[in-house]
Amino acid sequence: MDELLQDFTAETRETLEAISGELVAWEADPTDRTRLDAIFRFVHTVKGSCGFLDLPRLGRLAHAAEDVLAAARDGTRHPDTALVSAVLAIVDRIGELNEAITVGSPLDDSTDDLLIAALAEDAAPVAPVSGAAPSRTAIRSVRLGVDLLDRMMIGMSDMVLARNELARRLRDAAPDPRIEGALERLSSSVAEMRDTVTRTRMQRVETLFAAIPRMVRDTASALGKAVALTVEGADVELDREMIELLRDPLVHIIRNAVDHGIEAPVERRAAGKAEAGRLIVSARQSGNRILIEIADDGRGIDTDRVAAKAAAAGLHSEAEIARMDEAQRARLIFHAGLSSRDTVTDVSGRGVGMDVVRANIEHFGGRVELRNQRGQGLTITLQVPLTLSIIPTIVVGVGDQRFAVPRQAIEEIVSLTGGAVRIDSLGSRQVATVRGRRLPMVGLGAVMGIAGEATRALAIVSTRDGDYALGIDAVLDSEELVVKPAAPAVMACGIYAGQTLPDSGLPLLLLDCGGIATVAGLRFGLAADMAAEQGAAEAPGIPALWFDDLDGRRRAVALAVVDRVESVEAEAIRWSGGRLHLALDERVIPLVAMGDVPVAGEVTLLRLTDGQVELFYAVAEAHEIVRLPATMAPARERPGIAGVVVIEGEQVELVDPHALFAGEVRAPASRPLCHLRCDGSGWMDTFLRPVLEAAGYRCTTAPGDGDAVAVTLAMEEAAMEPGAMTGATTMDADAERLVRLSRRPLGPAARVGGDMAATVYRYDRAALIAAVAERAGRVAA
Repeated sequence: MDELLQDFTAETRETLEAISGELVAWEADPTDRTRLDAIFRFVHTVKGSCGFLDLPRLGRLAHAAEDVLAAARDGTRHPDTALVSAVLAIVDRIGELNEAITVGSPLDDSTDDLLIAALAEDAAPVAPVSGAAPSRTAIRSVRLGVDLLDRMMIGMSDMVLARNELARRLRDAAPDPRIEGALERLSSSVAEMRDTVTRTRMQRVETLFAAIPRMVRDTASALGKAVALTVEGADVELDREMIELLRDPLVHIIRNAVDHGIEAPVERRAAGKAEAGRLIVSARQSGNRILIEIADDGRGIDTDRVAAKAAAAGLHSEAEIARMDEAQRARLIFHAGLSSRDTVTDVSGRGVGMDVVRANIEHFGGRVELRNQRGQGLTITLQVPLTLSIIPTIVVGVGDQRFAVPRQAIEEIVSLTGGAVRIDSLGSRQVATVRGRRLPMVGLGAVMGIAGEATRALAIVSTRDGDYALGIDAVLDSEELVVKPAAPAVMACGIYAGQTLPDSGLPLLLLDCGGIATVAGLRFGLAADMAAEQGAAEAPGIPALWFDDLDGRRRAVALAVVDRVESVEAEAIRWSGGRLHLALDERVIPLVAMGDVPVAGEVTLLRLTDGQVELFYAVAEAHEIVRLPATMAPARERPGIAGVVVIEGEQVELVDPHALFAGEVRAPASRPLCHLRCDGSGWMDTFLRPVLEAAGYRCTTAPGDGDAVAVTLAMEEAAMEPGAMTGATTMDADAERLVRLSRRPLGPAARVGGDMAATVYRYDRAALIAAVAERAGRVAA
């Protein structure tokens, strides 16, 4: 309120000074309607402001003057000399009171009634009252036009760029301590002036929050709800242009919180909550960004209802929605045309709003985040830059060129030298896997047509449609830059957001990450599905994924059943329940393999789905997407293979998805059987069995008469006992399949004496698996 009062006194003083000539001219010619209107508007504005600021004495004087001036404008009162003198006296007293409010000193009010009485038609003239008027304070503020402030900021930006260029030229010249000292003082002055000019554009968020209490009251009253509002952080400063851009999104979010979020009193009592809902609107600064949070303790977002509406509207398939977590389902409210309300009201329900809110916020470099607690409330956080004139950027290099990327668009930057990133080629596209997260990849050099070095880093970029990995050669610097629009021909490319001149003196273009995704032809979410369906309709044949299988054969599977291509560690694959399974995200999913699954390293998997059920198919390498020809030779007695087709002159087996999901494709029954000769300690069952089964072997401690044992494993001392090997036809056959386990580490020699039986240290995993594989292969041969 103090800031509003200061604005009122400053504006009143300026208006008094502006109409002082009008007052004298009106006194000379009381019939001048133009001057009468100007004086009337002044007292009317003062009266309205006094009611808002709680200044009853000033408002009473202005109201009295307004009444007689209105009568003069209507022609019911003739503006004679007595009336003009009485109005001028009121105006003078308004000026005196305004000065008294400014300096904070009292002013005698004994003559106020006399001044008001003098406005009557038959009133006697009031003699001037002599009194000690408050001293006029020195003017400490100046009201400037917005255009002038913008020109000041542009001029300051040019000064910064000129300083940068001068510094660069001096660095290239011979050093001169005197010039360097002068440049340092200049730089300090320019930096201080830049901060000062920037602050002239800043306003307190209080101006944005001022209308919220009335809006909450009116909305809650119309809906029959009780809402307790708390506003925090109103003293935080923000760019005035940013405040105007935030006004409409904030209004929509708050109205949604009262209408959608906070329940009616009856519902709140039934849920054990207080009848009055709580709504907290707060602002705080975090680095070079402002965070505005709108939190309520209402019902939150019913993600099940929103997901059902998204499926009914065709925005996502039921299978896609089933794979979404709670956060992803909550973000469905940003889809255009989707509302969590079933009925349309004057406040909401038309499905228009949250998509526009996100678009407006992201348009000026902001982000919208949701924190939903079903039944407990929703918190919406708006992250916006502190100012639009200076943008924090990351400078990246491609070839011998440099570009700036807005810092708020980059989630992280990862190097390709570590093991956290893997890049796969899928047809003509590249896909980057970053710590298990698969993202479409776009090479910045390819988009720009710049021949550079091999991609060394990936910038994970966020756009409103989705995220992708931007391949770059190097990360060069982090700078806060003054960005200006580039030439129209440059901006028409669709991949630039502006231009700037950094300290290097070389012009720099700011990239538009969303535009790059569009130019590169990336599709996210529903758009990708629609594009795939459209492409399938235009081209003949069914699209399929062509890959190399684990048994060395080339195969293909219909693309419609392939959800994604993933890589997992071999340790996550286990033989259990009579088949292979993959442990993923606390779930156990069946896995099908046409060959031996690697026991170490990464395994490439196809995640297949029929819309409800999922299973994995292990492959050696995925190649590209192809179109299946219309002619297929059917397969005979090959479970899991529907037939053979010719692709690019090569015979390719076509996988039968129906057989996979029907469970017809099982692991080969000829999986080698390992006989574990237990010594009674339980070590083999606890430690050894899981290792061997994970490697694809069957294990038993008591083989039957019809079981073909491929490998026998025994502790070293047990294998040496007489009669340890029973059921063997010859001693050579026993040695051929025996693997002895030592309790102590061994040297380089893997065999003991001239015996054919291998001896390995029981905790040497690699040597153990190799010895078992060797014995199993020797017996099979």
